[in-house]
Amino acid sequence: VQLVESGGGLVHPGGSLRLSCAASGDISSITAMGWYRQAPGKQREAVAVFTSGGNTIYADAVKGRFIASRDNAKKTTYLQMNSLKPEDTAVYLCNADGADGLGRGWGSWGQGTQVTVSS
Repeated sequence: VQLVESGGGLVHPGGSLRLSCAASGDISSITAMGWYRQAPGKQREAVAVFTSGGNTIYADAVKGRFIASRDNAKKTTYLQMNSLKPEDTAVYLCNADGADGLGRGWGSWGQGTQVTVSS
């Protein structure tokens, strides 16, 4: 299973970006999906994670500014990022796990997309 992120780039403080993550391969179901980020010299952190109960858990640092959504038919998740701050600069990665057509579990990370917030 492959996850491919897109939509990153350079944006001024206060600007917006929309990231996408598309899953492809032998996918029967996706049980978990989420967005993470890693800034230089820092540990990877969760940004927005979809729970099995249908909720979305956001990191405190992005609450009220970022909105995560998913299109199950397209096997795609999105991250709308508004009011961006320089401290949001990081590589943003998508993560998902689920089962294939034979019921075997899989887990995958995307390669990441760079988001830089700078004036």
